[in-house]
Amino acid sequence: MSSDLQKSPNHLIKEKSPYLLQHAHNPVNWFPWGEEAFAKARAEDKPVFLSIGYSTCHWCHVMEEESFENKSVADALNEHFVSIKVDREERPDVDSVYMKAVMAMTGSGGWPMSVFLTPDLEPFYGGTYFPPENRYGRPGFLSILNALAGKWQAEREQMVKAGKELADALRADSETSAAAVHSLSDKTLETAFHQFESQYDHVLGGFGGAPKFPRSHVMSFLLRCWKRMKGVGAIHELPLQMSIKTLTEMAKGGMYDHVGGGFHRYATDAKWHIPHFEKMLYDQALIAKTYLEAYQVTNNEIFETVAKEIFEYVLRDMKSPDGAFYSAEDADSLPEQNSSKKTEGAFYVWSEKEIVELLGDEKSKIFSFIFGVEPNGNAETDPQGEFTGKNILYSAYSAEEAAEKFSKSKLEIEKLIQESKEILFKTRAKRPKPHLDDKILTDWNGLMISALAYGSRVLKEPRYAQAAKEAADFILNKMKNPKSGLMHRYRDGEVAISGFLDDYAFFIDALLNLYEATFETRYLAEALHLTEEMNQLFWDEAGSGFFFSSSRSKKLITRSKEIYDGAIPSGNSAAALVLLRLGRMTMKPEFEKRARSIFNAFSAQLAQFPAGYPQMMIAFDFALGPSQEIVIAGDQKGKDVQKMADIIFRSFSPDKVVLFHSPNLKEASELEKIAPFVKNQGLVNGKVAVYICQNYSCELPVTNETDLKNKLGIKT
Repeated sequence: MSSDLQKSPNHLIKEKSPYLLQHAHNPVNWFPWGEEAFAKARAEDKPVFLSIGYSTCHWCHVMEEESFENKSVADALNEHFVSIKVDREERPDVDSVYMKAVMAMTGSGGWPMSVFLTPDLEPFYGGTYFPPENRYGRPGFLSILNALAGKWQAEREQMVKAGKELADALRADSETSAAAVHSLSDKTLETAFHQFESQYDHVLGGFGGAPKFPRSHVMSFLLRCWKRMKGVGAIHELPLQMSIKTLTEMAKGGMYDHVGGGFHRYATDAKWHIPHFEKMLYDQALIAKTYLEAYQVTNNEIFETVAKEIFEYVLRDMKSPDGAFYSAEDADSLPEQNSSKKTEGAFYVWSEKEIVELLGDEKSKIFSFIFGVEPNGNAETDPQGEFTGKNILYSAYSAEEAAEKFSKSKLEIEKLIQESKEILFKTRAKRPKPHLDDKILTDWNGLMISALAYGSRVLKEPRYAQAAKEAADFILNKMKNPKSGLMHRYRDGEVAISGFLDDYAFFIDALLNLYEATFETRYLAEALHLTEEMNQLFWDEAGSGFFFSSSRSKKLITRSKEIYDGAIPSGNSAAALVLLRLGRMTMKPEFEKRARSIFNAFSAQLAQFPAGYPQMMIAFDFALGPSQEIVIAGDQKGKDVQKMADIIFRSFSPDKVVLFHSPNLKEASELEKIAPFVKNQGLVNGKVAVYICQNYSCELPVTNETDLKNKLGIKT
């Protein structure tokens, strides 16, 4: 590969995406997704090679190094194809369509995603990572390129026909019909639980074998199952046990960053020990909220600590100076400042020698015992040979076990652990840091704002509410366009890409949580406005349910609908819940009616395999009720209001909404415009009052903490 080719930029050089810029000096003549590339493919009658990935993707880096920086591969791509690079995080609509195509063709998907399209952008061949040369009976990337180039000349009609047939199938798959409704009930929730139970690892927690993913919304669903089943039959404790066991093992494992807080993407082994080291903003948000819920249920300080450490990591390392949150940190980094090659996990792993030098003999023995440090490294599996002699910290033994072994008190051990972590953290900070993807995404920020707002109430920590406000205000001020609505991405001063369903649904949910954290009515008003806009831009009037892309977006080969709750919940699942919450907050039945239409539109999938849709099951649980509408009337600055709010938010009662009715006439009128039913719910004899409503009927108000706890079923 010549240095001239390396230095010469391609068409990605003017892009803002960190992922596209990583490839801007490849010898491949990359184009961004857009009309320039499409027109070139049509004019030259060439197939399109579409490569989709993201900037912190380990195997994307591998394929770049092996293939996209290889002159022979670049020559083949440049001669026979028009090559397009897409950042899946910037263009999740493109990723969604072609991921479905790859899964239809191969039965699996992932990133990097490699798809070959006709000039009309219809897919005819695809896969994920391809090695550069033939290996173990699998064709190498160069062989695939040459074979497809030959077939395009010799068998073009068949390839075009195959692409059209697959595109037609994708279009048909996106159609839903509210007419073909399957029955859904509380039995659907029970079926989902049993499906999770059949996959559950009773020894190590989680679901299935390796790799194990932190699908925290599954645990959140199980907590709701437990609450619904409580006291009914012999199995009612199982959902709680499954959730708590999984969350406990996740926090003990190497997937959790014991030095700096936060979770890595997933565990490559069944024991949660060896992670794939990238850190995603959405994981931190979703996982933190589930740990908060587990803390509400159990009062276990471990869950409280994990949630706090996630928040501290995000506020320290993922927060922009403007207040919004960055997207991700890479799995790979340089082992040392003068190294030339990045390796996975280099920033996070330790040799025993380093730990002894940093902590001294006595401390290091205790620390190594607790965190599983071995002289020759502790990675039981290491397919890439990157962890030789290195240790991935995990909780091998508890503080109590260490105290007994080393004849110390538990307090002494906990102090030693804290001091040791601080020493390692300061040392680690001097290492070359992983690449930070510093783009700001509305949907992922929505998830983080929700978690922080929720955490501010559960943990009584105003800092979290303030951080949530700063991020929300950034989105509202910088990424909300008066003409085109919410935008999807901000980076380096540029706002771009019209918002998708996830942007709206996740950010509306964030605004509702932020309203409940701050009782600032402006956030509730914004949520209402954006919900109306979401309904207008994304709703399928013919078949019900929300499309992923808006009616203003440039059309792809199909306008897809998402319902599967994978690493991130689907937009339809999130939208269903926000519609239900707004319906209860405003007492406007049209919101709940639309939520029911979502359940009906996807009822065939939900009835058949509800475990595939845990976030939708969370929304359905809310819809089934019983839910509560709680109104606090009083002076927000008064201690009594705060005490009542603390009682309401400290317990695990996920099927509730909370409104605050101020005695201030201006503030009261702002809320009454949104929720007219609160007009007559005011102070009682000048004292703070709490009104608890259910099924559009409100009970007599309570004015003291004891009565409130009794009404909410909280044991004193």
